[in-house]
Amino acid sequence: MLHICFPGSIRGNWLEGTKALGYPPLMTQRSPFRYFKTSPVVILLAVMLYIRFPLSLRNVEDLLHERGVEISHEIVCYWWNLFGPIFAAEIRRKRVDRMSQCRKWRWHLDEIYEKSNGEMHYLWRPVDNEN
Repeated sequence: MLHICFPGSIRGNWLEGTKALGYPPLMTQRSPFRYFKTSPVVILLAVMLYIRFPLSLRNVEDLLHERGVEISHEIVCYWWNLFGPIFAAEIRRKRVDRMSQCRKWRWHLDEIYEKSNGEMHYLWRPVDNEN
């Protein structure tokens, strides 16, 4: 198995790898990647490809193989189960922090009537400042 390592990603500061991909730093205390030989950038890329795009585990494996990273789809599934909740919680936290810092951030419930298949339906939908 070929493991791609980037400078400073395994023994150095693991946050460098996440910043290089444009993602926010995930944690500030201890690295969740500390027991893995694979670079945190590769793990982050594999998990984000699987989460962000409608790809199967084997498609992610093929995409990484084209980029010179030899991993199996089972490893991607393992990483997704292990790191997916960590990444999702951090993304959610950053999104809420960004939105709450905006002074004009407001939301309300919009009540509408919608006709679907000839029947009228009463719907409530949340609307924020970006609609």
